[in-house]
Amino acid sequence: MTDATHTTSPSLSTRIGGAWGVSILLLATIAILDTPQFVPTVIFTGQAIASTAPFILFAVLAIAYLKATGAENLLAKAFEGNPTRMIIMAALLGGLSPFCSCEVIPFIAALLAVGVPLGAVMAFWLASPLMDPAMFLITSGTLGWEFAVAKTVAAVALGMFGGFGTLLLTRTVIFADPLRERTAMGGCCGVQKPFSSTPQWKFWNTGERVTVFKDTALENGLFLLKWLTLAYVIEALMLNYVPAEMIAGLLGGNGIGPIFMGALIGAPAYLNGYAAVPLVDALLASGMSQGAAMSFVIAGGVSCIPAAIAVWALVKPRVFFAYLTFAIVGAMIAGITWQAVA
Repeated sequence: MTDATHTTSPSLSTRIGGAWGVSILLLATIAILDTPQFVPTVIFTGQAIASTAPFILFAVLAIAYLKATGAENLLAKAFEGNPTRMIIMAALLGGLSPFCSCEVIPFIAALLAVGVPLGAVMAFWLASPLMDPAMFLITSGTLGWEFAVAKTVAAVALGMFGGFGTLLLTRTVIFADPLRERTAMGGCCGVQKPFSSTPQWKFWNTGERVTVFKDTALENGLFLLKWLTLAYVIEALMLNYVPAEMIAGLLGGNGIGPIFMGALIGAPAYLNGYAAVPLVDALLASGMSQGAAMSFVIAGGVSCIPAAIAVWALVKPRVFFAYLTFAIVGAMIAGITWQAVA
């Protein structure tokens, strides 16, 4: 579950700023400083978007359908039963469900308030930013099915790692009294009333659900388009201007060093999971090792701004830093494992 939604009705400044504004600025800079490279960069970006378009379209329609039917209600079932079952189900649903991590802040807040074990919530939080149907399709279309499947497995495994780790340390000072006294609700998307009804799979019989389908498809389509446009522009720049020798020297090779560096660089540098896919493709083409690529996307996905805000909004700093520690350690383990089997 990644950051595939955002607040509705953005202002004009928001529409022309952010990812779109950076893309325009980068292209304008190329046009001024390296004019012969401008047209090839635009062509590269357009061709890359066109090749990804079928994956984007399918993902957008799938997310809109699940949203309109109310399938997000199924998330509640991850938090029923004994703690072990809760952690396993939370990791599975967190890694596979197509909803934004910060979108479920009210739901998670309510669960924590009524005493749901923090281990299950940690499992959900760690897995949720890393994979969803849209991310899987875009990743497989760019980096290959094997990498997409491996990242999905890593997302679920990371959720279980953090969930069971939290369960074992529940009685320690790190996880004692974990909630903030006054929760700040916020994040990359609007606060939404949590799950209150069972899914209605034939949503087209209800006008309100049809509206949700249309709005969700439009919002997520524009969201993916703007971030992928920026990512492909940056990918073109990296391929043209960043020496492959530098990438290979820092993140290449088969040792643990590049994997360690991939996790450390990915954690602070990562802004958006969808934008990261083409960037990793460019890094791999420049000599980045497979293990470093995996540790980069895992550590970066968990620490990306929307996911981090969702956790910071609800828990005390020591729990937040435990969340980041689980992410970085788990990313390194995933990188080492993928390096060994890739």
